[in-house]
Amino acid sequence: MKRPSSRAIATFAMAAVAFPLSLSAQNSPFGFPQHAQFYPGNLLVSRSVYDNQASNVTVGEQLPPGCTVGNCVSAGYDGTFPYIFNNAPIDGSFGITSRIFLDQITPWGWPVSTIEVPNSLERRIGSTSDQLVTSFSSKSELALNLSTDGRYVTFMGYVAPPNALDVSNGNTPGVVDPTNPDPVATYRAVARLDRFGNFTFTETNAYSGDNGRAAILNHSRDTDLYYTAGNAGNGSNPQPLGVDLGAGAQLIDPSNEPEADQSPSGTPTPLASFSITQLGFKADKIGKDDNFRGLTVYDNVVYYAKGSGGNGDNTVYFVDTTGTACPSGSGVPSPSATLPTQPLSYTASTITTDGLPSNMCVLNGFPVTSNKKTNPVNYPFGIWFANPTTLYVADEGDGYTGGTDLYTHAAAQTLAGLEKWVLDTSTNTWVLQYTLTNGLDLGTPYTVKGFPTGTNAATSLPWSPATDGLRNITGRVNPDGTATVWAITSTVSGDGDTGADPNKLVVITDKLTNTMAAQAANEQFYTLRTAGFAEVLRGVSFTPGTGVTDHDRDGNGW
Repeated sequence: MKRPSSRAIATFAMAAVAFPLSLSAQNSPFGFPQHAQFYPGNLLVSRSVYDNQASNVTVGEQLPPGCTVGNCVSAGYDGTFPYIFNNAPIDGSFGITSRIFLDQITPWGWPVSTIEVPNSLERRIGSTSDQLVTSFSSKSELALNLSTDGRYVTFMGYVAPPNALDVSNGNTPGVVDPTNPDPVATYRAVARLDRFGNFTFTETNAYSGDNGRAAILNHSRDTDLYYTAGNAGNGSNPQPLGVDLGAGAQLIDPSNEPEADQSPSGTPTPLASFSITQLGFKADKIGKDDNFRGLTVYDNVVYYAKGSGGNGDNTVYFVDTTGTACPSGSGVPSPSATLPTQPLSYTASTITTDGLPSNMCVLNGFPVTSNKKTNPVNYPFGIWFANPTTLYVADEGDGYTGGTDLYTHAAAQTLAGLEKWVLDTSTNTWVLQYTLTNGLDLGTPYTVKGFPTGTNAATSLPWSPATDGLRNITGRVNPDGTATVWAITSTVSGDGDTGADPNKLVVITDKLTNTMAAQAANEQFYTLRTAGFAEVLRGVSFTPGTGVTDHDRDGNGW
């Protein structure tokens, strides 16, 4: 694939000089002031590495762990990567926890430093130490987001050791669904990282039966709370109250206590909810309309994207704090909107039958349909606003692996990639201008050292991954009137779980005034990094401290 020119690289290098730093999550010794671990203007990429041990799974062992009669299956493959993920078609809850790394790189991909999120494979981490992992094959996890003031980066994971099986579909300790075939109980948690490499973790009972995917900290002098996105439920319908309350958009109060001193026992606190009935369609399974993946905050409004699941509407939403923006289920935010600071009000006795009240809207101009009535063609994931009238949306593609035509199917998609939407201010309607794909090589298989080639006997499909679209994104507006967007790719392959495919970090620059595909014909994605064997890339953001001005700094080194 064509690389960016040396002149382009030099330009970006001058715009964001990176200092080689050694990262540590420990406080400075002897009381000396801490030195910043992250340089503002660099990128932070979340990466997970699977601990490739055959002993992680034993052929024939019962899955999920602790399963009850009628809910058990036998593992068909041991823990060797990537063959371990051929257990996913056997066990619908299959996954294995893995370590999280955060890589600081320059905007054009030069490595600067890496920090490992605390986990029990590190010698200094004991059973009562703070720790966090992800689920290696859960492709929707580990989004990275800057806080509203730019001081912190946040993400979500599980309070568990590496190599724990089937955690991502298990219950949370405070919200147990007895019909969930995966009885593992694990807290989800929000991680907060500051510019000095310090972590804090906040446990939650939200997302029982599924996964938390993204978090943004609303941080100001008067506010300190998390907005989060995810999914919940892995059992029968109707779901328990705590599952319905813990789905989708959540509001979580940060904790500064060690994980060992936290024991969240209260029910989850929903921030917002949307029902497909707002669009005139028949009600879906409670909570599954709110199967959110993408999350962003822009101009005092919280936005979500839904791009998966058989319920609801695959589209882009916003939280309406005014109650006036969308009387018919879609609209645009009110100019007087403020960021939410209180959870959604509800009547507990009606939740399992009627669902939560709706206080979200489809962003006007985005798809308004029902996944149950029409096969979806939109799969929005990451969201980034360049300005009030220009919005970039990552579409991850449909993930088709239904036959040997998986590559040609991926290549033929017309919406997968980076969509550019522009607001028609005369009608308050967002309009799709074009989708950027040049250089992504949709549907073109690639090889990764050590990763198998040929055909996977378990699926009768080729092992080699190919790009299918984009997931998490971030971007910035440049002085020359262009916008540069960094993105994590999605994949298709014959792997037992495509979430385990080594994927890529890519970048593209688009002229903001372009409104037609022909104008953007010469714009191209460049690959900055491809994940290695037993690695996956998940999220991308700017480093903590980016955008923080001297006026915002305080006596603690900011």
